[in-house]
Amino acid sequence: MAIAIFLGFVLFVLGLSFYLGNKTRTSSGYYAAGGQIHWGVNGIAFAGDYLSAASFLGICGLIATVGYDGFLYSIGYLAGWIVALFVVAEPMKRLGKYTFTDALDAKYDSRGIKLAAAISTLIVSVFYLIPQMVGAGVLVQPLMGLAHHWGVLMVGAIVITIVATAGMASTTYVQFIKGALLIVFSTVLVIAVCNRGFSTRPDQGGKVPFYEYQSLSAVKAGDTLSVTGGWQVLETQEVKAAQASFARLSKDKKEFWWLIDEEGGAVTLRETQTAVETRDGRQLINGAPASEQNQLRQVSNLQLVRGAKEAPVGRVSPVGLLSTMADKETKVRRWKDGKLTDKDGNKVTIYFPVVTPGNTLMRPGLKFKVQGSPVQKLDFVSLMLALFLGTAALPHILIRYYTVPNPAAARKSTIVAVAAIGFFYILSLFMGLGAMMNGVLNPADSNMAAPLLARSFGNTLFAIISAIAFATVLGTVSGLIVAASGAVAHDFCDRFMNVRMSDRQKIRAGKISAFVIGALAIVLGIIFKGVNVTFLVGLAFAVAAAANLPAIVMMLFWKGTTAKGITASIGTGIVSSLALICFSPSLYKLYGLDPTTAPIPFSNPGIIAIPLSFLTLVVVSLLTKRSAKAAGEPEASTT
Repeated sequence: MAIAIFLGFVLFVLGLSFYLGNKTRTSSGYYAAGGQIHWGVNGIAFAGDYLSAASFLGICGLIATVGYDGFLYSIGYLAGWIVALFVVAEPMKRLGKYTFTDALDAKYDSRGIKLAAAISTLIVSVFYLIPQMVGAGVLVQPLMGLAHHWGVLMVGAIVITIVATAGMASTTYVQFIKGALLIVFSTVLVIAVCNRGFSTRPDQGGKVPFYEYQSLSAVKAGDTLSVTGGWQVLETQEVKAAQASFARLSKDKKEFWWLIDEEGGAVTLRETQTAVETRDGRQLINGAPASEQNQLRQVSNLQLVRGAKEAPVGRVSPVGLLSTMADKETKVRRWKDGKLTDKDGNKVTIYFPVVTPGNTLMRPGLKFKVQGSPVQKLDFVSLMLALFLGTAALPHILIRYYTVPNPAAARKSTIVAVAAIGFFYILSLFMGLGAMMNGVLNPADSNMAAPLLARSFGNTLFAIISAIAFATVLGTVSGLIVAASGAVAHDFCDRFMNVRMSDRQKIRAGKISAFVIGALAIVLGIIFKGVNVTFLVGLAFAVAAAANLPAIVMMLFWKGTTAKGITASIGTGIVSSLALICFSPSLYKLYGLDPTTAPIPFSNPGIIAIPLSFLTLVVVSLLTKRSAKAAGEPEASTT
């Protein structure tokens, strides 16, 4: 059913793209839909563009695994629209252009700005494309039984077709439809969660039985454990990062890693969820290749404890759900991970349950260490700064301002977008908590929390939510590829290289660029498999905020801004943010290196890269102001 709904949506979108493609005759029509989109449609399309795989898959997954800290991403994403609404929307529209580079260069006609802005657009778009393609692969594995790379290839091919046929016109209506469907059916899912309410039944959702827990008196390598029905201990290993020990057991040619839990003198073995990267490059989940059977299964459940007695609670209101989850008497089994290497040299990731009080879960601290070291606090502030300032600097968001007829429509569409996006992020909180308390998490891939929650209510809702999740990827990737292809064909080839092209040639160049950028996105989506998509989008926001926002704000509001200052600022923002990211603990972990050896102690570059970019623009502008006046360069202003 999910496949049928998804294919129906794709066929409708492709038909719409070919229909609108026949009406696209000019480069303005291809890159900015001719500036004729209604502000209401554009506002929902804004939401459809912005609510990417990171919002729907990543944030729900983070909330389901780390509680309140995952919701902080939502707060940061939404707060960024305040900057877009009050600082950027109307001034950018008044410039009367249809690409980010054109708007930035409107008063200067500088080759340096053209080149720097085109490169920045490409880099930010590619950074943002990676998590969308990763999300595509995540969805296709359990839904269609295909490998991760087939999902990435499939979405890439569909999106390239959408963009290459009608450009921004088809992209706008794909995003409008997707944004509306996402909000409507997320609301349905939250209503279902509240209607079900709390339960301590181990088979919540009725899909698979809860894990069995075995108590043992002692554990050591080589023992045959009769209490577990003949499981033999092959090896034991301590994982310092997880502050736990694990035993590898075998029975009937099946192997599992079990958590050794020592409490009150008794030793308990708990079956764990295991992801193994074998030396020949395969990934195994609990000893078997990834499949629907071992990925779409229940691995967690809520314990609602009053004293020593478990007490189920039924239907609740949204406020009641939040208050119950925040109660210190509510105990939730969360899943943590630890790394180890077995005797065969395979890298093993162990996921094991940890009981967490509700009042700990619903306040900051599980992911972002509010009581941690100064570096950890700095990293969190840096992330929030990037999310707050990055929205107004994303090229694929900025180009949406050129699709409406006038500045007033730009402001109205932004207000609609803020309302729609804010409402969705409230829904994401309940979906994430619903996935946690209903026991539908896949610890090996937190990105699947929302689809698995829908699955616990039946295949129909699962099919619809999964199809919408695919559509979410399609809509966002389409907007990104339009922005990136415009940077190559219009900004770089036409404006910077002075390759004079007719409207027809500009459209053809844009389509060729869409194919090339789409192919690059596919390759990167395969390489970054398994990384949480929200984290990756956070990096894209940091690069955008550092490279683009200082140039936009200063160009609009400081008359002393010069072309060389803007060029230097963009270059500094790109280089500094990318350098800080490449040598951060998170990327060292991705490289397979020890994160503690990373030369940069924090993962989010915004707190250094953004001020550095602003400072560079001011200093270079002051140094070059006299030469700019001598050359007759106009001063920037808001008029």
